Amino acid sequence: EIQVNDKQLTSHFNAKEMECGCDCREVSMNTEFMKKLESARVHADTPFKINSGFRCKEHNKAVGGKPTSAHLTGQAADIVATTSRERHKILFSLVSIGFNRIGIAKKFIHADSDQTKHNRVIWLY
Repeated sequence: EIQVNDKQLTSHFNAKEMECGCDCREVSMNTEFMKKLESARVHADTPFKINSGFRCKEHNKAVGGKPTSAHLTGQAADIVATTSRERHKILFSLVSIGFNRIGIAKKFIHADSDQTKHNRVIWLY
């Protein structure tokens, strides 16, 4: 697991953008997930703005996250995507790199690598 004191988690992602959105500011991202997300970012050749990375139990509940959310284990990120071109670039890169758990919302794309859940799924919010 990558902890908060590691300022730069990968070449393109830092701890600050992956920290919990509440006052705890915890960061406990899964190392393999971060490597995969970095690969997708490089493949897309476009910045990935993260609006949700790690979540503590309290924050996850407050934002309406599922009790078994992959955000709780540092195996998920929500990537801002507000235009059709952004969505295509991000989605194409995630699938190309091997992400097979993807959620699509109007303003973001969720990607996770939680192997305890069904794979080869794409859902809508």
